Amino acid sequence: MGVINLNMVKIMIIDKKDYRLASEALKNNKVVAYPTDTVYGLAVRFGSEKARLNLVARKKRPEEKYFPVMVSDIEMMEKIAVINDSARKIIEKFMPGPLTVVLNKKIDFGDNGTLAIRIAHDETLKKIIEEIACPIFLTSANLSGNPVCKTALEIEESGLADIIVDGEILDGTASTIIDLTGEEIKVLREGPISLGDLLTIKGSR
Repeated sequence: MGVINLNMVKIMIIDKKDYRLASEALKNNKVVAYPTDTVYGLAVRFGSEKARLNLVARKKRPEEKYFPVMVSDIEMMEKIAVINDSARKIIEKFMPGPLTVVLNKKIDFGDNGTLAIRIAHDETLKKIIEEIACPIFLTSANLSGNPVCKTALEIEESGLADIIVDGEILDGTASTIIDLTGEEIKVLREGPISLGDLLTIKGSR
């Protein structure tokens, strides 16, 4: 574990085994950088407007744009989104995995909009989410419109996070994104899971 001082911003770098430090940072509305299967991601606590606006400011992103959400399991997903029977079959078959589902947000969270949600398959990230007992916003680690960071050094240089979980990215293929808010499955981004795979699930049409 190390600490650097860059442009007067103190950034802590930790190992995955010290994940509880990342959990504490999230509880305190800090931005945590985490190595995902494709790039580094930036995480903040879901449900905290202060945390979300902190992430918006770090990325210099338009405030009205929301971020993808990561949950630990389908039970946590059900607390924030509407899951019908067809969506449940797909989620239970393909998640956790390289799939992002767009679902209607439950009205308890302010409006009748949608959320793009993944279930964590990285065990340490799952522990972090369980530790804070709520989902996280997880988005690519970059200034809006700039290339995405793939190393801890790039995160340090950009000052995007308060704490960095050190690790290697797998440089895998970006997840399939599907919209499950209507009667039909809409593929918004093609990835490892194809529409044909999805349509093999009985009742998913």
